[in-house]
Parts: sequence; structure tokens; C-alpha cells
Amino acid sequence: MKKITIAIDGYSSCGKSTMAKDLAREIGYIYIDSGAMYRAVTLYCLENGLFTPEGIDTNRLEAELPNIRISFQLNPSTLRPMTYLNGENVEDRIRSMEVSSHVSPVAALPFVREALVKQQQEMGKAKGIVMDGRDIGTVVFPDAELKIFVTASAEIRAQRRYDELKAKGQEASFEEILRNVKERDYIDQNRPVSPLRQAEDAILLDNSHLTIEEQKQWLKERFEEAAKE
Repeated sequence: MKKITIAIDGYSSCGKSTMAKDLAREIGYIYIDSGAMYRAVTLYCLENGLFTPEGIDTNRLEAELPNIRISFQLNPSTLRPMTYLNGENVEDRIRSMEVSSHVSPVAALPFVREALVKQQQEMGKAKGIVMDGRDIGTVVFPDAELKIFVTASAEIRAQRRYDELKAKGQEASFEEILRNVKERDYIDQNRPVSPLRQAEDAILLDNSHLTIEEQKQWLKERFEEAAKE
């Protein structure tokens, strides 16, 4: 089988990252979580006072962006990639509701997207990667051999996010999460730079009523079809 690039796009809390991580581990590919990169920049903004009552201090963020170093390292016990910000493991902190409620406006900034897209394209030059996000199949890797677009109802996605936070012992409100999911959908689809949309050659997957095992089997079959061509 030839090595290919796999681009998985879709709405927030659709389980894209879980799908992509599982597939990459099974087929021996490198997994890159583009969403985690935007979350890491958002966490940096939150922890360094770049959010003001007037909005994001874009001048300061643009000046400090070259010093924001994002990398991924495998957790030896789970064999899953962990996100590091300037050498510190921030995997749990970037999944908080505070980061979730601030990430969309950060990700919509053209200079942030330009910088992270360049990093992502460098990571993917050698093929043999799985990357998920909002604009992977449309902007980052428009020539990817396999493109998947994942969707599910807002209510189901909010319930999944609620269950995930509760399992981690974090306080969570279903209503707040549902509101956040809908707000992120609107911002992601309507931002002027790289809006969320399904690439013309992407395969649609509505996983509202699929089990994780059913998703894994479906995705593995799509990979095998694409890698043979």
C-alpha cells in the first residue's frame, strides 16, 4: 500500500480526534491534532493576559507568536500523542471549558491560521499522516488522498462533551456546553479565513448513532480503498 495523507474535518465534539488517533495507531501513521494547536495558542493567551475586555490583544499575540512552540509527544502508557506548549504537557488544560469557549476567535485570526497552517504543512510533507481539524481537506492538504467530513447533531455532540468532562471529574453544565457547541459552529462556518466546510471530494460521515467500533471499521475500510488506488 502506498503512503497517503488523511484529512478529517468536521464540527466540534464529533469525535474526530479519537477517530484519527485510533486510525493512525492502527495503520502506523503519524497523528497531528490541528485543533490542539489552536487550543494551545488559546491557553497561552488566557494564561498570559492576552484576552482583554475589548477582545484579544492581537498586536501582542502576533508579536509573541514566534515564541509559542507547540509539539506532540507519545504517552508511553497509552501510546496517544500529548500536546506540549513550550515544553510543558498541557493536554488536559487545553480541553477545559474555558479554552473551549475562547478558541474560536483565536483560530479565526488570519495571522494565527497562517502560522499554524505552515507548521502543519511542514509536518505532512513526508505523507503517512492523519490530521484532523476544520480546514485540513480544504486549506492545509487540499490534495489529500482521503478526506472525511464528520458531523453529528449539536445535542449529541454536547452530550459527548458533557460526559467527557464529567469522566475527568470536571464540573460541567449541559446547557452551557450546548450553547458553546452552537456558538462554535456559527463562528467556524462564518469566519472570513478558512471557514469550516466540506471539501467537494470529502466523504461525509454522520456518526450521531454509530458506536466507536462501527466508526473505526468504517474509517479503516475507507483508508484501505484510498491507499490501494
